[in-house]
Amino acid sequence: MAQRLQKKSNWGLLAMLVLALAIVAFMIWWPTPASEEPQQPATEQAQPAPAAEKERPTPEQATIIKEGAVAPDFEVTMFDGEKVRLADLKGKVVLLNFWATWCPPCRAELARVEKDIIKRFEGKPFVFLPVSRGEERKTVAEFREKMGYTFPMGLDTDSSIYKKYAETYIPRNFLINKEGKVVKASVGYDEAEFAELIKQIEETIKK
Repeated sequence: MAQRLQKKSNWGLLAMLVLALAIVAFMIWWPTPASEEPQQPATEQAQPAPAAEKERPTPEQATIIKEGAVAPDFEVTMFDGEKVRLADLKGKVVLLNFWATWCPPCRAELARVEKDIIKRFEGKPFVFLPVSRGEERKTVAEFREKMGYTFPMGLDTDSSIYKKYAETYIPRNFLINKEGKVVKASVGYDEAEFAELIKQIEETIKK
């Protein structure tokens, strides 16, 4: 009697095991209804990326005024309140420099300007015209006091002058000859670029 009960119990366990396996197999192989399948948002599949996510232009692409072009005229208010118009500087070589106080390469470049450019070409038909892009006079004043700079600086608080020449990136230098044409347009600062710029200024002054 006990043996029959044991066999019956074993068969019951086996039947339950087979049933459990059958349920698991059913759940794995039964297709998921289409409405329950995970779907990506339509915005990620078909719509173009927002403008802010688009690739940033290269320095060359962001340069509006190229070498050989006539430099756009502008009037800039200098730090001391004087007004300077580019057209009035014809007959002189002009180095138009766009910079900002928060920009490390701009600061590194400006640190060399007084000795290597302003004093070097003093008495020559040459004007160094640095223009602060998009900053208020107070910000520039604090920077000048901190660094001890006394040479003239222009204020382009709304970046309207800068936008005539480029879309983005600073520092930028536009070397303008005596006839008002851009003979060199450079972006960024490094030792080699700065040395080449000085050489180009010398050559342009001689012409």
